[in-house]
Amino acid sequence: MTSGSNTSHRYYPSSSSAASIKGCCCCLLLLFSFLALLSLAIILVIVLAIKPKKPQFDLQQVTVQYINLDSSSSSASLSLVIRMLFTAKNDNIAGIKYRDSTFNIMYRGIPLGRGTVPGFYQAAHSAKNVETTVSVDRVNLLQADAADLVRDASLNDRVELRIMGDVNAKIRVIGITSPSVQVSIDCAIVLSPSKQSLVSKQCGFDGLQRRGGGSAATTTGRRQCDDGDGEEAERRRRWGE
Repeated sequence: MTSGSNTSHRYYPSSSSAASIKGCCCCLLLLFSFLALLSLAIILVIVLAIKPKKPQFDLQQVTVQYINLDSSSSSASLSLVIRMLFTAKNDNIAGIKYRDSTFNIMYRGIPLGRGTVPGFYQAAHSAKNVETTVSVDRVNLLQADAADLVRDASLNDRVELRIMGDVNAKIRVIGITSPSVQVSIDCAIVLSPSKQSLVSKQCGFDGLQRRGGGSAATTTGRRQCDDGDGEEAERRRRWGE
């Protein structure tokens, strides 16, 4: 009888209690969804209000500290030390957090060395100069590339190199960090081994070409365009006659 009595008094949860628990879970889910949408809306309003601009990161100056070319009948090795000065400009009303950036130095597609700019934070409406030094110690080149390098250095007193790298940055607003923004840098530089100096620099930033360090080359190019226009006008005049 005792067992039968215990069985008759056993408690079973009612359907109304299960429904109330399920209703509370639905309410919490709706509350969290509303808070997530509200946060997203606030972020969108802030982004639209500040209208973030892409940061500017330019190769401002290249200083040749040392360059030397050792050549033989079948090979050549290049040694150089250059210092690169970059200018970071932030036109936003919010700060920018830069990650570590690596820049590769190449000759005809052959990697020679690399320089790293440590990550840093840049305040709003500011400009900042950062620099890195690249050391190349006796990098051996293939026979064909070695012949081209020796010819350019000995006959033309010029060594053409290429600097490439990507800069990753994030804009920070009221503790909120935006997705990463990337700026690509691609520069062609010409060095003079005899003068141990930079001859010219031409850079492309996200498809925009900028030339610096070679005013004579720019003037020559402009003169060639003018001469071409004059020749074209002369040909048209003769055909008209």
